[in-house]
Amino acid sequence: MTAKQPAVKRYVVKLAADERERLNNLIQKGKAPARQLLKARILLKADASEAGEGWSDGQIAEALDTSIDTIARTRQQLVEGGVDAALTRKHSPNSARKRIFDGAAEAKLIALACSEPPKGRSRWTLKLLESAVVEMHIVDRASDNTIGRTLKKTFSSRTCKSSGSSRHRPMPRS
Repeated sequence: MTAKQPAVKRYVVKLAADERERLNNLIQKGKAPARQLLKARILLKADASEAGEGWSDGQIAEALDTSIDTIARTRQQLVEGGVDAALTRKHSPNSARKRIFDGAAEAKLIALACSEPPKGRSRWTLKLLESAVVEMHIVDRASDNTIGRTLKKTFSSRTCKSSGSSRHRPMPRS
């Protein structure tokens, strides 16, 4: 497999002695998340300072079994933001969806699911709960999937026959 190689490296990694020591300690402890350890190894291999190894992206990719793009992004993050930026994941506040059911709305949903089902029904269905929470202005909108996931967290789901705990099965006689 031939890995793509950039003609000229735009982001050259040159680590200071204290940065190298920090990365080496991180790897030796081995308590950090795997992604963080991988990035620390990438930075140490890519280090072009006198104390570093200065490997090419292709050599690093082969040795650490990762992609060239991951190595390039890690180099860029180090040069633009420092060691902390390269080691930690950025969480965009816009990327995470806001929860439809907060604590109060979730409590109302559970109370509704535990209440008597509509006339002519033996129990609540997810579709019935979906329309009921919107009609009762508990939430603006919700899918049956969201309601199912929310109720799955509780052991008192009235929409299914089982309460979530395993049934007692008699042991076979020996």
